Amino acid sequence: MMSNVAVVDCGSNSTRLLVTTASGESVLREMRMTRLSEGVDASRRLTPEAMERTRLVLTEYRTRAESFGPCDLVVVATSAVRDALNRHEFVEVAREATGGEVAVISGSDEARYSFRGATSHLDSDGRPPVVLDIGGGSSELALEWSERLWGYSTNLGCVRVTERVLGTGPLDPVRESAARSMIDEELHRALEVLTPLVELRGQCRLVGLAGTVATLAQLVFAVATYDRAAVHHRRISRDEVAYWRRYLGGLTPAERAHEVGMVAGREDVIVAGLLVLEGVMDLIGAEDLVTSEDDILDGVAAEVRAGTRPVTMER
Repeated sequence: MMSNVAVVDCGSNSTRLLVTTASGESVLREMRMTRLSEGVDASRRLTPEAMERTRLVLTEYRTRAESFGPCDLVVVATSAVRDALNRHEFVEVAREATGGEVAVISGSDEARYSFRGATSHLDSDGRPPVVLDIGGGSSELALEWSERLWGYSTNLGCVRVTERVLGTGPLDPVRESAARSMIDEELHRALEVLTPLVELRGQCRLVGLAGTVATLAQLVFAVATYDRAAVHHRRISRDEVAYWRRYLGGLTPAERAHEVGMVAGREDVIVAGLLVLEGVMDLIGAEDLVTSEDDILDGVAAEVRAGTRPVTMER
């Protein structure tokens, strides 16, 4: 009898768990805000406090995963750990906490896993999907075109943009302009790699993943407590994105926290995430997006079930 598959994503802002059966049925999904990337953009080091927050969650996740029976547990670490000079310290902490293998994956692998997860149960509408995964330290773009998967990882995470230029208070014109310049510069670099997007501008279907998009969906549809069915495969217009960016941008993080649908731990970085989302929508000419709660976790789990293991990137 094949064991369950458990995948943990150690992201820059949150640490998440997915447990599936050997046949691919989802058994458990969990998310905890751990802000592993705190200070990494400036110092290039993971702090002891951030690693300890994450270690405690990883220990809990191991117990939760094993409560469903024997499991093949795999941990993938993304932007914060990729960028950290002391990433080896975190790998040892994660390995000891989970007893599983730990892979610090490349940005291109992150984009590929996100695309596979997001499109696995997505109904086709005739347009090629472009998958956008807005993380804390990076954001990935991926599309399939001409029998090839194109992927690119940008340094446009909501935590990174917040810490580097935006700050956490209400938006002011100077900081907003600086953030938009940073976003535009990174996205034009992405366009140099994702060349089909030039030809396909205005013809693609944008699929948005991760915390910024899920929180936006909860705000748009007034979902007070997370409900996967209420925010999965929902359409959100460009105008709605702009409205919530403007509205939340006028509030302090404490005021944002009282909005129906705001996820605790995202109130200080949500505006940066929405600016990234707006930038991508403008870049590819998207008038709306479809949300997806299927993401990198699902992509990694599918490949592990198929016998392919995540690989740690080289320095």
